[in-house]
Amino acid sequence: MNFGEQFRKARTDMNMTQEQVAIELNISRQAVSHWENNKHLPDIEMLINIARVFHLSLDQLILGDKADEITGSPMARKLIKDGSETRRARFNLIAICIGAVLMFMGAGCILIKAFSVEYVDANGILHENFFLLPIGFLFLFCGLLTFFITGLKTLADRIRNRKSLKDSDTLPDKTL
Repeated sequence: MNFGEQFRKARTDMNMTQEQVAIELNISRQAVSHWENNKHLPDIEMLINIARVFHLSLDQLILGDKADEITGSPMARKLIKDGSETRRARFNLIAICIGAVLMFMGAGCILIKAFSVEYVDANGILHENFFLLPIGFLFLFCGLLTFFITGLKTLADRIRNRKSLKDSDTLPDKTL
């Protein structure tokens, strides 16, 4: 039994109309209709609310009667996809923060070098913090490299997702 059928059965078992469910979940009646007709699937937050309203476990709601075919149901595939997108977004955010910190450190080293004073002491020794320039450029290069690699990884993931969507459109759906 797919999610739409599970949802409709739970709603009718509770003797609720689509309008009553929509009011209870604070959504539109059309959203309820779309879920029952398998046009759209709810996100994980809404699934938790649905499970609370219908007094069902998330396993019953997501997997239905076929708990052994976890990745076979469209709802399970959607949740897996949403989870991987969240991990990917978190990775991108962390990579961008690291790249930004590296670039700020590089700019800071170059600015310190630009405003620092070189001097010759009484013994004739030149005091200069020359090491700040190569370190600053190294930090800048690493920051830019981090941005570049993150962008390439994101682009590769988008291409892979488009290709898998095209492949799944051509394959017959194995769910019942």
